[in-house]
Amino acid sequence: MNLAAIRVRILRAVPAVCLIVGVAMAMDYIVTILLLNEPAAHVPMATLVISTVIAAPLAYWLAGQRLRLETMHAELKASLDAKQDAIEDAEVALAKYREVDRLYRLLGDNLTDHVALWSPQGERLYSSPSIERITGYTLEEFMALPPAALVGEADFRRVQGIIRSLEPGGEPVSADYESLCKDGSRIWIESTYSLLGDGSGILLVTSRDITERKRLELDIAKALQMAEAASAAKSDFLANMTHELRTPLTAIIGFAEVLRRSRNLNKTAARQVGHILDASNTLLSVVNDVLDFSRLEAGGLELDPAPFDPAAMASSCAGLVAERAEAKGLAVEVRAPRGLKPMNLDGPRLSQVLLNFLSNAVKFTSHGAITVALRQTIDGDQAVLRGEVTDTGIGIAPEHRENIFDRFSQADAAVSRRFGGTGLGLAISRRIIERMDGRIGVDSVEGQGSTFWFEVRGPLADLPTQEAAETSPLDADAGVRLLLVEDNAVNRELIFAILEPFGVAIETANDGVAGVEAMRQGQYDLVLMDVQMPVMDGLTATREIRAMEGARGASTPIIAMTANVLPEQVANCMAAGMDDHLGKPISPAKLLEAVARWSGRSHAA
Repeated sequence: MNLAAIRVRILRAVPAVCLIVGVAMAMDYIVTILLLNEPAAHVPMATLVISTVIAAPLAYWLAGQRLRLETMHAELKASLDAKQDAIEDAEVALAKYREVDRLYRLLGDNLTDHVALWSPQGERLYSSPSIERITGYTLEEFMALPPAALVGEADFRRVQGIIRSLEPGGEPVSADYESLCKDGSRIWIESTYSLLGDGSGILLVTSRDITERKRLELDIAKALQMAEAASAAKSDFLANMTHELRTPLTAIIGFAEVLRRSRNLNKTAARQVGHILDASNTLLSVVNDVLDFSRLEAGGLELDPAPFDPAAMASSCAGLVAERAEAKGLAVEVRAPRGLKPMNLDGPRLSQVLLNFLSNAVKFTSHGAITVALRQTIDGDQAVLRGEVTDTGIGIAPEHRENIFDRFSQADAAVSRRFGGTGLGLAISRRIIERMDGRIGVDSVEGQGSTFWFEVRGPLADLPTQEAAETSPLDADAGVRLLLVEDNAVNRELIFAILEPFGVAIETANDGVAGVEAMRQGQYDLVLMDVQMPVMDGLTATREIRAMEGARGASTPIIAMTANVLPEQVANCMAAGMDDHLGKPISPAKLLEAVARWSGRSHAA
């Protein structure tokens, strides 16, 4: 017992000792004096000492007992308070647990997904009641089923492999599989597997019915298959139409070029032939854009910059629509300032844009005039060319100006019914100008007319002289021996007309079989090979020729000369063993350049 405790007990005992001593002194006085009346027997000091000796230990012991009782009472009260607090906390926790349990049961009973717990030994520990909604089995029936009862053997093995690969607390892994329902129907299930990270080895599996999603996936796959089939049909259509349109254009453009180079034409005839050639090249550009839909949609227009005269371009385009304009009583005026400098841009593409503007102006103008205006701003060795076509036609309403350059778009249905057309020309024009990093637009007042314009930037250039333009990379005495494999008689005549003046000896074959036989019998410096031919096509003929030449260790250059110009068609030509590709309509300049480049060459097979 420490000193402080002794002091407390002494202080607690003092009042008791005083009380006992006082009582003893009082009793001694009452008995000896008042009752016995023996003053001689009354000894107060002795009573004081005796009572003090007796009372002090007793009071000290009683004080200790009281302190002990108080301590025990305090401890008991604290214990009771703690137990009461614990009981209250337990009641709160129990209430919370009951609420959580109620919510979890409510959640488990109303889940659309199925939640299951599996022991490390593969026993079902828990399964949510939603399994009945998914499979038709009641919870009791499902818990009694073996693990592999509802899935195929292959899927079961696959899932077992997934489970074996799981790490405790690791990333969950999902799997799709077919499952058998109680009514015999099959559904698709997506399950996610994860091992709990508490070291218990318990497997948590959540599953959901994805039959509808799978059905949608199948529908999408079917739609994709149909789209791919439609795309293939479109590609076949484009390939056939490309061939059918380019084949007659080959003769038109080719013979127009031959006539243009002739010195036997008077100025009027030469000018008319020039118009034919310009119109044919413009038509070819339109055919290219209309047919090659994928290129148009992707903006992958190929530019071929070359020196050209903007004023000559404007005059040529105006001349092409002059007859139609005159038939409607319209005057077409070209305003090009003197000193307009040649530029290095894709002239045929700009001609196509300008001609689209002019064609629309003639179509939508019933009286008045049409003006073609060019302006050029020089900036060092560069220049900005602005072309405008202004008409006095019907104009365009403000709400239709935003989409006038969209594909297949016209101002409204009434315009389409009245004036016809597909609305593709302005869309093509926008793609061309945007490909040149230029600007295109329209200013219009409804009922008064429109001004369509474009601005493009490009380097200044020098035009080649007429003599330089007519020179050829092929010498007149080149002595080239060439095999032409072509089934179209007009095209054969055209190739003769282009190449014979340069001393090219040409032998012909009307189909692939005749071409292979000619290569077997003779030696040639070069082969021009059509692709689409009867009996045997050009690709097959090329493969047979390459196989035949394989033993020789060298091969004759073969150039595809075909209207098949789509990228995949060109790739097929190269894959068959051809060395180069010339698209129809044939450009005489490109033909001469190709013959000069490839003639006389042989290379390793």
